[in-house]
Amino acid sequence: MAMAWLVGLWLVLPAAWPARAAELTGFEVTRGDDGLWLSYAVDLDLSHSVDDALNKAVPLYFVAEASVFRQRWYWADRREAHAVRVWRIVYQPLTSNYRVTFGGLSQNYDSRAEALAAISHATRWKVAEPGQLEPGDHYIEFSLKLDTSLLPRPMQIGINGQADWTLSVERKQPVN
Repeated sequence: MAMAWLVGLWLVLPAAWPARAAELTGFEVTRGDDGLWLSYAVDLDLSHSVDDALNKAVPLYFVAEASVFRQRWYWADRREAHAVRVWRIVYQPLTSNYRVTFGGLSQNYDSRAEALAAISHATRWKVAEPGQLEPGDHYIEFSLKLDTSLLPRPMQIGINGQADWTLSVERKQPVN
């Protein structure tokens, strides 16, 4: 009897625990003659519900946004540059691999960890052209999130407001 209770508890507890929050492990903004570049690395950990949906071939969408603002003392800060990247990850049960699509290009991965690694970092992402930024003090706002508004409509109804479907990381940093 006690063994059955422990097995039942073991099956229920992982579903009740949400995943730990996404963590920004690397973030670097580089300003050069050829523009403003952003490099980042995020440690993504999917909750049980999100992982279960992915394993059932529900496509997940991750969106990275970077906005560059110029500080102004007399008015609201002015956004001078904005860049967006969208990834789609889906499990394909027939081939037992994960497909990551970015900008019309697709790549297949054998494991979920490899597919998430492709999403969770960028090196030298150009967020602003050289002449786009006016002189002055600037800062960048960055976010990477799981965009539930791009999920299939029936899924959106059931997950609205659930904490385990909220996966995001944000950062605000001055630009030198």
